[in-house]
Amino acid sequence: MQVVVIILCLLFCAFFSGMEIAFVSSNKIFLEIEKKQDNFISRILTKLTEKPSKFIATMLVGNNVSMVVYGFFMGDLLMSWIKSFSFHLTDFVSLLTQTIISTLIVLITSEFLPKVFFQVYANNLMKFFAVPSYVFFVCFSYISTFVIWISDFILKKFFKTEGDFVPAFFSKGELGNYINEQMSSVQDHEEIDSEIQIFQNALEFSGVKARDIMTPRTELVALDIYDSIAALRELFVTTGYSKILIYQNSLDDIIGYVHSFELFKKPRSIKSILIPVEFVPETIFIKDGLSLLTKKRKSVAVVLDEYGGTAGIITVEDIIEELFGEIEDEHDNDQELTEKQLNENTFLFSARLDVEYLNQEYKLNIPEDDSYGTLGGFIVNTSGEFPQKGDQIVVDNFHFVIEEATNKKIEVVKMTISEW
Repeated sequence: MQVVVIILCLLFCAFFSGMEIAFVSSNKIFLEIEKKQDNFISRILTKLTEKPSKFIATMLVGNNVSMVVYGFFMGDLLMSWIKSFSFHLTDFVSLLTQTIISTLIVLITSEFLPKVFFQVYANNLMKFFAVPSYVFFVCFSYISTFVIWISDFILKKFFKTEGDFVPAFFSKGELGNYINEQMSSVQDHEEIDSEIQIFQNALEFSGVKARDIMTPRTELVALDIYDSIAALRELFVTTGYSKILIYQNSLDDIIGYVHSFELFKKPRSIKSILIPVEFVPETIFIKDGLSLLTKKRKSVAVVLDEYGGTAGIITVEDIIEELFGEIEDEHDNDQELTEKQLNENTFLFSARLDVEYLNQEYKLNIPEDDSYGTLGGFIVNTSGEFPQKGDQIVVDNFHFVIEEATNKKIEVVKMTISEW
């Protein structure tokens, strides 16, 4: 009978301590969505989460009651075992032995393992054990209310605080975790809902910098301010762009841009239709860049590197695409970046592909760093030079072969992973 009671007490301790950590670790957005389902479990969850402190207090009361009963019966059982083995121990050693054994058992079976398990599966276990939790919630209601009243009294009287309060919001991190869970649950052959993708983009938006989305210097199309209007018109026709950058002497001295609509005014010189451009550092967050461009009523900003040279440009369209995905019109270039999986461990990639994108799409675990954003940047950063066509570079378990390259940049690389 003693063994049965001890086992039951251990199970109750595991349940109460597990539900306590599950409630703390569970995603608040997940719980809010479950509470809106209009079924029996949703109503139970609503009752349990109305007063978080009361739920926690109830679990603590239940855990302590189980501990007391466990300690009482476990002490008797251990004492009888010690006597049955005819151990001649002093009262102090006997008490110490009982304490160590009973504490180790309860820590392993009812504290450590349950809390780890309930923390990992917090959302599902909150739903699964909602009904038994509510039963104990009702049974210990008066005790937990009294305990909360005492704690509030002490907090207000001696520590001058407001006492217990219920936060009426969830954190950005919880929203991010929920979105990530939804993203990870999508199978490879399924498409992610656009709403979920926009939510994820919005959460990451505040951390994106200008250098992450800019059109690099090597791909800029620009014209000297002293060139003719005929040359400007020809450049508009050949590129299909609506705006052309204008520089003086070199690309490091961009002074503005011209919109194609200005050609209808039949200008005599480029300078007469020049629109001044804004300048931003590489490290500016795009949310701040969007605010600047909106305030200045401009659509293009030149991104400067740490030495004041032109690193690239960003546009309002580039920033908006970070939220809603690619926005293409009839003049956009249909050329796609190379992205092929040749076999299980070998890939053919354009060097312009983002490292973060490759890690998410192919689970490659390429190291990410603020000093680079693309696969080509990773190779150059780790090798310390600009590799040429045919060069082979080994970084950790990644083996790169440069398939296409110029003197200034890497175009296409073949990547083989030695350890998958």
